[in-house]
Amino acid sequence: MRNPFARKLDTARLEEDWQPRLYGRLLAVVVLAAYTIAFVLENRRTVHLHFVFVTASVSLVWLILLALAVGLVAGILLGQLYRRRRRRQ
Repeated sequence: MRNPFARKLDTARLEEDWQPRLYGRLLAVVVLAAYTIAFVLENRRTVHLHFVFVTASVSLVWLILLALAVGLVAGILLGQLYRRRRRRQ
């Protein structure tokens, strides 16, 4: 006797519902989040940052992120300056 509650698998509907881009992006976000968590956990120790007259204690991860942010801003500003000078010529 056949089970009245069993549903037949509709492969056409399954192919319509399958969204590889969505699952690819979801996987990329999960991998990026796991990498970010691992990065923070590996670089959480405190380091001493020596300036000319002052020494500061800061978490290594914040120092790395600050250097990344300064580099990004400097790169963007230098790129804009290059574009502006090139446009004037």
